[in-house]
Amino acid sequence: MKQEALVAADYIRQRAKTKPQIGIILGTGLGSLIKSFKTSKTFTYGKLPHFPLSTAESHKGRLILGTLKQKKIIAMQGRFHYYEGYSAKQIALPVMVMKFLGIKYLIVINASGGLNPNFVPGDIMIITDHINLIPDNALRGKNDAKLGARFPDLYNCYDLKTIKLAESVALEKKIPVKKGVYVAVPGPNLETKAEYRYLRTIGADAVGMSTIPEVIMARYLKIKVLGLSIITDMGIADALKPTSVRRIIATAMQAEPQLSKIVAGVVEKL
Repeated sequence: MKQEALVAADYIRQRAKTKPQIGIILGTGLGSLIKSFKTSKTFTYGKLPHFPLSTAESHKGRLILGTLKQKKIIAMQGRFHYYEGYSAKQIALPVMVMKFLGIKYLIVINASGGLNPNFVPGDIMIITDHINLIPDNALRGKNDAKLGARFPDLYNCYDLKTIKLAESVALEKKIPVKKGVYVAVPGPNLETKAEYRYLRTIGADAVGMSTIPEVIMARYLKIKVLGLSIITDMGIADALKPTSVRRIIATAMQAEPQLSKIVAGVVEKL
């Protein structure tokens, strides 16, 4: 995996003379945040060595280099998922590539289902912790001690200082935010009533099918992480209603302008 990441990073470096400070991963229905970037170079995933292809609905599959609030950024317009058939290593490969290109911070954004009865669709949740139910790990296999520890400590997994920064930006811009625990499941099906009840019982506030493989890799590589979820639908076991991917994407797109303001404000202050 290291060699593949080095090859991809070198390919990008030769074609984009920039050293990004901040990486951003955009999830379902969240690709329009790119409009606020001053883009210097765009790569489609299919042109990048060893990159998987994004097949999920609304994921455009492009790597964008540019600036946001005078900070050099690299952003994934679409990510990879376990349910697409990719391993955790493949899902997390772009994070290692971004590390080799120079990032110190990673902002991961997703659309997720709400489990906390105090949430409503359209809420923005700052991720404070996670529960990983995806049956794979990007760090599985032989470890390279030059990259990170064999048993990385996930203390401060979602950086407390950056969380407080996001809260202060939201307060400054009068954008209400929630905080909570994100749980990742394999997908691609949405959950049953019993599964929603179980996920809430074990301590989750929101559920999705992504994010954690990238976060684990980021922390292994000593990258500080900020996680943000848009609550797109509710998974309250005793008040369950039908939903669809189309409705989920529409809700994410409606909430994105407020989330974009938070991301821009955090990037400016980092």
